Amino acid sequence: MTTFCYNTALRSAARQITASYDTALGPMGIGSAQFTLLKTLAAHEPLALTELGAKLRLDRSTIGRNVRVLEKSGLLKLGEGADGRETAVALTTQGHKVLAAAAPLWEQAQQDLERRLGKTGAASLRALLQTLERDAAG
Repeated sequence: MTTFCYNTALRSAARQITASYDTALGPMGIGSAQFTLLKTLAAHEPLALTELGAKLRLDRSTIGRNVRVLEKSGLLKLGEGADGRETAVALTTQGHKVLAAAAPLWEQAQQDLERRLGKTGAASLRALLQTLERDAAG
């Protein structure tokens, strides 16, 4: 095949970008996926696991694994959902502290990526990603 493969290029770029965010967040003991989960949860807590998964576009088993890791780290607490049938999750005091301390590190990673892409490149990437998200949302 001599055709450019969007899938391969996007996956490679995503791994590189994720690695730079993970490196930036490393001092806080969390990675970029955990930061995103904490940030999303903080904006909507408490949330049922299913709702959290929907917001992050992750399946229930993936959310469950990620939540368990953060719970063992003392960053999340589990409780009964509003209707008593599902587990709800919220940040602990320590989770809020870690998120607050990690936010400037995340922001620095954002600025580093924007510097690498340049203003025009960053704006173009944002527009393309937003288009893909809108299309995926249906």
